[in-house]
Amino acid sequence: MRRSKRHSGWQFLWSMLCLFTFACKQTPQQEVAGQSRRDPPAGRAGKTVTLTIPHHPLRTEQDLEVLLQQIGDARVVLLGEASHGTAEYYTWRAAITKRLMQEKGFDFVAVEGEWADSYRVNQFIKGPRKDSAAAVALLEQYNRWPTWMWGNYEVASLVHWLNAVNQGKPADQKAGFFGLDVYCLWESMTELLPYVKNNPDLVKAARQVHRCFQPYSADAMQYAEAVANASANCRAETSRLWREIQQQSQNEGNTKSEAQFVAEQNALVALNGERYYRAAVTSNSESWNIRDRHMMQTLQRLLEFHGPESKAIVWEHNTHVGDARYTDMADRGEVNVGQLVRKEYGEEQVFAVGFGSYQGTVIAASRWGAPYQTMEVPPAVPGSWEQILHQLSPTDKIIFSKDLVANKALNRPVGHRAIGVVYDPKLEHLGNYVPSVLPKRYDAFIFLDKTRALHPIERITVRSEPPDLYPSGT
Repeated sequence: MRRSKRHSGWQFLWSMLCLFTFACKQTPQQEVAGQSRRDPPAGRAGKTVTLTIPHHPLRTEQDLEVLLQQIGDARVVLLGEASHGTAEYYTWRAAITKRLMQEKGFDFVAVEGEWADSYRVNQFIKGPRKDSAAAVALLEQYNRWPTWMWGNYEVASLVHWLNAVNQGKPADQKAGFFGLDVYCLWESMTELLPYVKNNPDLVKAARQVHRCFQPYSADAMQYAEAVANASANCRAETSRLWREIQQQSQNEGNTKSEAQFVAEQNALVALNGERYYRAAVTSNSESWNIRDRHMMQTLQRLLEFHGPESKAIVWEHNTHVGDARYTDMADRGEVNVGQLVRKEYGEEQVFAVGFGSYQGTVIAASRWGAPYQTMEVPPAVPGSWEQILHQLSPTDKIIFSKDLVANKALNRPVGHRAIGVVYDPKLEHLGNYVPSVLPKRYDAFIFLDKTRALHPIERITVRSEPPDLYPSGT
C-alpha cells in the first residue's frame, strides 16, 4: 500500500483520539450491550463518549447464518481482506463462498488475480475429479511475486472443494473461478494465440502486439520506463487488436461462445495492461483507476456472459471492495470496484463485507520482490476502528452497517488498518490506516481479534516480472 502522505499519519490519528480515547473500561454487562465506554480526553474532564455497536458472535460457520440473511437476494457479494497474507481472511471468505454457492446459487468467484492463471484454475475445477495434491500443484502456477497471494494452502482447499462440488453438474451449472486483474499482459497474449489461429486478421493483429512488446523481455516495467522516455508506445497495436477481436465476435452473432469470451478477455488485458503500465510511471492515481475500472469491466463481462440471473462473489483487498467515496481515496480522484459496482447495479443488489483484525501475524515482504516473511502485526493503534472493536470485546464478531447509521461518532472518518504485500510493522502507525466512514464503506464488517499468517505453497523459482499490485501494494 502507499505510504507517502497517504493517510496524514499521526495528525489524523490525533484528531480521532479527541473522539475515542483509549482507556476502555469494560464490564460483562457492557459486552452484552455492545457498548464501549471510554475515558475522556485531556481537557474534557467529566465527559465520556459511549459507542453503541451491536454485534453478533462469530465462532463457527453456523454463526454466518445472520450474514446470509442480510445478504438476501444481492447479486454481487464483495468479500474484502485487510491484508493479502492472513489465513483467517481466506478461510472465512471460503466458508461464506461455499454457503453462497450452495444456498443462494452463486455462479462464480472472481478474485484479485491474473486472468490467465485464474482461468487455468477455472478449467481445473470444471474438469474431472482431482485430489488435494493436484490442487496444490495447480496453484504453483501462481509464481509471479507475490506468489503467496493465490498460491497458498487455504486457496488450495477451496479449489479442491470447488472441483468436488462441480462433479456431476451440467457444464452450464458448474461453479467458476476467474481473475479480474490487469497484470500478466505477456501471458495473456500467449494465451490468446490458440483462440485466433484460424483467423488471419486476428493472428496478424496479435503478432503485431507481440512484436511491439518483444524488446522489453516480458518486463512490463521496462516497457513503462521506455514509454516515459518517449521511446516506446504500443497503444495503437493493443487498440487495433481489441477492435478487431470485438468485430469478429459481432460478426459471429449474439450468442458468444466461451472461447470467444476468453479470447476477448485476453485482448482486453493487453489493452488495459498497456494503459496501466504506461500510467504507472507517472501517476499512482491514474494507474489505480485504470486497474480498478478494468476489474469492474471484467466483472461486468463475466456477469453478462453467465446470464441475467447470474451472481458473483468477489475476493479483493478492502481497498478495492470498500466504497472509495467514503475514504480519503476520493480526495485524490480515485475510484474502486466497490464504488463502481454499487453505481452500476444499485446498492440493493450489492453487499460488501470488510474484514479486519486487532493483532496477530501476517505474510508480507520488506520490499518489492523480496522473499516473504512471517511478520508480527502489532495491536491496532489507539483510536482506530480495530482498536475500538477490540476494546468493545476481544472476540470475533460480525457487525452490520445498518445498526450504525444513527451513531454520529462512527459516521465520520475513523482510521481503518490496511496492510499491503510490502509491510513494516514498526512504521505501521505512519501510513497503514485509511480514514473511513465505516457504515457507508461496507454493508457488514467481520472483525477477527487475533489472526495468523497465511500458509504459502513453497516454490523454487519466481517469475522475473513486475510485482503484482504495483505500485499500490493492495
